[in-house]
Amino acid sequence: MALPIGLSFHTFQAMSYTIEVYRGQQKPERHFGIYALYVMFYPQLVAGPIERPQNMLHQFHERKHFNYHNVVNGLRSMLWGMFKKTVIADRLALITDPVFNDPHSHSATTLLFASILFSFQIYCDFSGYSDIALGSARVMGFTLMENFNHPYKAKTIAEFWRNWHISLSTWFKDYVYVPLGGSRVKRSRMCFNILCVFTLSGLWHGANWTFIAWGLLHAFYMIFGAVTMQPRHTISNFIGINRVKWLAPLIQQFITFMLVTMAWIFFRANSIWDAIYIFRKLPQSFTESKLFFEKNIPSITLDVPFLQLFFSLALILLLIFIQYVEGNVTMSTYLDKKPRIIRWSVYYVLTLSVIYLGVFQNKQFIYFQF
Repeated sequence: MALPIGLSFHTFQAMSYTIEVYRGQQKPERHFGIYALYVMFYPQLVAGPIERPQNMLHQFHERKHFNYHNVVNGLRSMLWGMFKKTVIADRLALITDPVFNDPHSHSATTLLFASILFSFQIYCDFSGYSDIALGSARVMGFTLMENFNHPYKAKTIAEFWRNWHISLSTWFKDYVYVPLGGSRVKRSRMCFNILCVFTLSGLWHGANWTFIAWGLLHAFYMIFGAVTMQPRHTISNFIGINRVKWLAPLIQQFITFMLVTMAWIFFRANSIWDAIYIFRKLPQSFTESKLFFEKNIPSITLDVPFLQLFFSLALILLLIFIQYVEGNVTMSTYLDKKPRIIRWSVYYVLTLSVIYLGVFQNKQFIYFQF
């Protein structure tokens, strides 16, 4: 059954208008054209960010004039998004797609590497689209909300969700979690509220057991993290991890990233049975690694092209380095403060990378399917 493109996104955007008007926090829009533009605004129509009427409706009433700064920042954001999508995400897909489409034909170590690579693939794919959406809107003089804020720097799952797909997570927080009582209720009720939110989040992504399992696993992460917060802090102090200033955050970021990666397996797998098979197979990667180091048998450790894997890892390290240099600002904001020669050097490098290193094999954005 063919469904309208971006159905999940513009449905939630329309619902946010209805809810805000019902609550009395937004005046009803009397101009049908303006309302239709709010629901179907093309830069963010198919994959977000899911906007609120308070941010967008007044912008559609304002008279727009050519603004050089907006055009430059918008094009810069679009270029960075294209680089993340075509050069990083779609190149990683050359490795991850064959592995996840036929997990039974690959070694445990390959499944582990593919799972880690998919974490970066979906981030570059989705955040790349968001950069393009924000940039194209900015060129026309409209400001959309940021949808990503370095989510893989998160030290907890809760922090990860404050920085990943921000427009969706805040939507569920404001319209589901808080009305259910949020965290201002008994712990058992709070756990139930979290379970409801992430179950709905899984269903929002699709009527498939893989998405529901993904949502339930994140619910477990959130509940376990909330319930064990004090004991974990006590244990950290007891074994002395917190005495080394950089060690505790590094361990927390690594654990959070691996937990998120394990959940992505359900998200990416073609069926719940494929996901279960991958989870059952993963522990064998330790045995394969032992054979590799002791007997030098690479064929049972990695069965993907070495050069392709090497180039993909280099791109991931480049992304990590760039985000470290950026700090807590966007690429566009970071470049704004640099001399002209640096800015234009970056423009040329990104443009040539997209042209000569980008993968153009009719790969749509992952979130277009939702």
